[in-house]
Amino acid sequence: MFCILTTQLTFMMITMLPLLVFRRAESFRIGASQLVRSRPSSHLEVLAEPFSSSSPSSSDMVLDPLVVCGPSGVGKGTMIQKFMEEWNGKDQFQFTVSHTTRSPRPGEVNGIHYHFVDIPSIKRGIENGEFLEHAEVHGNYYGTSWQSLRDIQKMGKHCLLDIDVQGVKNMKRMESDTLKPKYIFISPPSLEVLQERLIGRQTESVESVARRTANAKAEMEYGLEKGNFDALIINHDLNEACQEFASTIRELYDL
Repeated sequence: MFCILTTQLTFMMITMLPLLVFRRAESFRIGASQLVRSRPSSHLEVLAEPFSSSSPSSSDMVLDPLVVCGPSGVGKGTMIQKFMEEWNGKDQFQFTVSHTTRSPRPGEVNGIHYHFVDIPSIKRGIENGEFLEHAEVHGNYYGTSWQSLRDIQKMGKHCLLDIDVQGVKNMKRMESDTLKPKYIFISPPSLEVLQERLIGRQTESVESVARRTANAKAEMEYGLEKGNFDALIINHDLNEACQEFASTIRELYDL
């Protein structure tokens, strides 16, 4: 009885947060995924980066990473894993190893899951132009180095990046003739559904769920805006969304 009351109290506290109301466009009813044909032009006026041997140059290969974005709890991790393992995605794509200042979680290995670094180190790398994208999320820094992308493409594969909206915005400002990412946004059917999923994990505190829900509002607002992503997948059903995810990638990369 105590567990039931605690769960109910937790849900009531979370649902008191102001919810973002979305207009359900008719296009969302077509299917779980829809390709966005028009993309915004590169923001050439902000392409300048501090010079570094790790920064891109006109003589570099064309980098075309797959960028997957979506709020915490939307299921993007599961979708990516299934694509890599069950749809032979690992034959064409590979993860970069990102840098982060957060502490390792149980089972995470430095250099395999992340490069775990301190804040001064990652700030110094950012200032030297060593990162393709970087962002501060939930009080921690995350970043993807230019060299990590080159290393994967030299193997004949595409980079697969799982980054947040801040990282996507940073990357779009750096698009050029040698950087041409393809973007996929994964969204829940509604913010209410996302809240229920986060609570259902039973791994998040009340404060953590509240923080992630608040962040999800802004992420979904940007992700659902026309033209910000090449493809949009609404995760109504995980199995169907996984299939749409795989077919969308094949279409984007002509596989």
